[in-house]
Amino acid sequence: MTASPTLADAVTDAAPDAVYDAFVAWAEGRGIRLYPAQDEAAIELVSGSHVVLSTPTGTGKSLVAIAAHTASLARGGRSYYTAPIKALVAEKFFALVEIFGAENVGMVTGDSSVNADAPIVCCTAEILANIALRQGADADIDAIVMDEFHYYGDPDRGWAWQVPLLLLPRVQFLLMSATLGDVTPIVTDLERRTGREVAQITGVERPVPLHFSYERRPVHDVIERLLEESETPIYIVHFAQAAALERAQALINTKIASREQRDQIAAEIGGFRFTTGFGKTLSRLVRAGIGIHHAGMLPRYRRLVETLAQRGLLKVICGTDTLGVGINVPIRTVLITALTKFDGTRMRQLSAREFHQVAGRAGRAGFDPYGNVVVMAPEWEIENAVALAKAGDDAAKRKKIVRKKAPTGQVNWGEGSFERLVAAEPEPLTPHLQLTAAMLINVIGRGGDVFGNVRSLVFDNHEPRARQFELARRALAIFRTLVVAGIVDAAADGIRLTVDLQPNFALNQPLSPFALAAISLLEPDAPAPAPANSAESHELRSPEPETSELRADLRTSDASRTAGTGHYALDVVSVIEATLDDPRAVLSQQEFRARGEAVAAMKRDGLEYDERMALLEDITYPKPLAELLAQSFAVFASSQPWVLDFELSPKSVVRDMYERAMSFGEFVSFYGLARSEGLVLRYLSDAYRAVRQTVPAEAHTDDLLDLIEWLGELVRQVDSSLVDEWASLTNPVDDPEAPVVPPAPPSVLTNRRAFTVLVRNELFRRVQLAALQDDDGLAELDPGIDWSAAMDRYYDEHDEILTGGPARSPQLCVIDTTDADTWRVEQIIDDPAGDHDWRIRAEVDLAASVEEGTAVVRVTEVVRL
Repeated sequence: MTASPTLADAVTDAAPDAVYDAFVAWAEGRGIRLYPAQDEAAIELVSGSHVVLSTPTGTGKSLVAIAAHTASLARGGRSYYTAPIKALVAEKFFALVEIFGAENVGMVTGDSSVNADAPIVCCTAEILANIALRQGADADIDAIVMDEFHYYGDPDRGWAWQVPLLLLPRVQFLLMSATLGDVTPIVTDLERRTGREVAQITGVERPVPLHFSYERRPVHDVIERLLEESETPIYIVHFAQAAALERAQALINTKIASREQRDQIAAEIGGFRFTTGFGKTLSRLVRAGIGIHHAGMLPRYRRLVETLAQRGLLKVICGTDTLGVGINVPIRTVLITALTKFDGTRMRQLSAREFHQVAGRAGRAGFDPYGNVVVMAPEWEIENAVALAKAGDDAAKRKKIVRKKAPTGQVNWGEGSFERLVAAEPEPLTPHLQLTAAMLINVIGRGGDVFGNVRSLVFDNHEPRARQFELARRALAIFRTLVVAGIVDAAADGIRLTVDLQPNFALNQPLSPFALAAISLLEPDAPAPAPANSAESHELRSPEPETSELRADLRTSDASRTAGTGHYALDVVSVIEATLDDPRAVLSQQEFRARGEAVAAMKRDGLEYDERMALLEDITYPKPLAELLAQSFAVFASSQPWVLDFELSPKSVVRDMYERAMSFGEFVSFYGLARSEGLVLRYLSDAYRAVRQTVPAEAHTDDLLDLIEWLGELVRQVDSSLVDEWASLTNPVDDPEAPVVPPAPPSVLTNRRAFTVLVRNELFRRVQLAALQDDDGLAELDPGIDWSAAMDRYYDEHDEILTGGPARSPQLCVIDTTDADTWRVEQIIDDPAGDHDWRIRAEVDLAASVEEGTAVVRVTEVVRL
């Protein structure tokens, strides 16, 4: 079957005028007539100018980005698309593949890449910035599309948006955002550096005008009116995930969708697996025509809501302001519940940029004659308005009303705040250039005039003069440290690195080299087996040349006195976890639970309140190997000081889940993380990728490989996209008739090794509960077994049940897999005497396991031989 011609085929070797004509013809062939702003931008791009496109949401900036890629292809160039979040990068990747053909589009992330040498590459801003730092003006880049360019003003990430503008003078830029504000300084500097003209296309009238209103009626009444007047879909914006869920649940008894619409939703959802606690809630809501959307959800749940909304099946979506970042969900009415938010440090009013970013989602081009932006008054103001409305024209009643006032000390808002934000232009973007050792190493690694390159980066940028001097002092301090560490050689003939940089330096897990060295301190408790795919393993995981020397330094340090906890596989995981970003919601709940358990224990021991409070200060979330890792990190940093740019953070999430033999749902429930399922899963997915890519083949043991397979299968069964998404990118599908739901994960039986670990974990969970003499917990798992009587008989013979490393050894869990439908399992209890004469016998229902996506184990008896 011959592939259909793509836009790339139509513009090969074409002149600028012909490229423009081909692009317009392609758009019209899709039923798209260019808006004047789109047409102007396309002309400027094919003519070779930079374009700053600051037009409202709904004015087709994505189409202009396609024009930029088209112009670059026609010139035989290479273009990059960059955005702040991976989800948006992946979404654009699929869209560009459909337009330009799979062979012409690639994607690069910190941990994987697809068709990375393609003439169009999608990546996050940090990836592009590091390419610019390492390759400078020689980078193989001819055009860059920077989407959501207002991230230039982000205090933490803005450096990644500024660096390419500074270091890539021959590149043509398209800078896009609905909320840029005054960018005159950026435009002037870009023209000076590149010698190209910059076309500013701003102030464009929205094709779908917005109607703004300020409401003093109760929010439920406002929603009912919008539903009655068919001003749907409605996106109700909250600034906390809990508030979004509470609002959705409060609407469940409101007639949102008709019976026919509910039936259509149910038919579209079909057999979608709502497997988690939050999933059960979401299932009930979406079937009633109500969606939830926030960053704490599992990706497959978010995609479900987005797809149902795109098909017009959800009339109300309750979510957070995260929808403002580029995700394509059609909305007619945006209902903003507050004009204040907590920004991670303090409560404050929304900025004009934040307000317009969210408000701009209202109104669907081609569908709506207008979009509604409704802002709710504060609760106290609404209550006063309701009381006055009840009093009507009765002067006596109105006089008796005790009017509520804004709470003292609380950040508030009113109609004046609303009017100011509606009229305000987005604030000017503030530059936030940073300088780290990793950035400096990349610049030095470029070669050439290193001093001149660093000086240019430090003094020829968008920062104010005082900030430039601050960066210069920072650069000198870092440089001296690198020289002392022997990483940089400052000789008479120039400055150069003394080591070779790995290809993904500072792009993936920047502390991976340290993790390799730290793992070498641990003693495997079993010989390492040959990996199934050793060639691939060595290619991905072999340590850098300097790592072996660093291992020797670590082994001769005080750090080597500690060999770990005695469980090698879990210790390896703890090393990897210490290099990952903190999942703060999880760690907070772990600390909360640990402190609660500690208080209960101290009360039992009779400690006084003041003493309990003092002792609680030292109780935090679990930090395995903290002392060993801290000592090792200090030794490693003495020769590799760039690692000090990054924070080592011991923690136990994967390890905690494994040691407790918990499923994903059980872990989420145990720590009360229902609103943060997505965060938990992203962390587990990152841990899985990191342990697979970082741990060298020679460090593998059977136990470690079992643990890795278990973790991968756990993530896959909860949301297969996080493990399998990169494999599917080479064969993207864009079928409007495709099912509304993401595909189900593969059968849990497919990975036999991982499933065996799941079975062993289920049995060991019973062992742990038995060791704690938790009869209620055991009865909940196996109501048909008289656990209390069995444990009484056991404890008549033994003082305790052991649960250490040997107790969960595969040798103590015998699995008979001869039956095609039911496995037979026998868990041997590890008693102090070593008699091993007590057994937990169980059956594994394979069909039920496939249905549930986990091991379904039923204990049949607890016996003494």
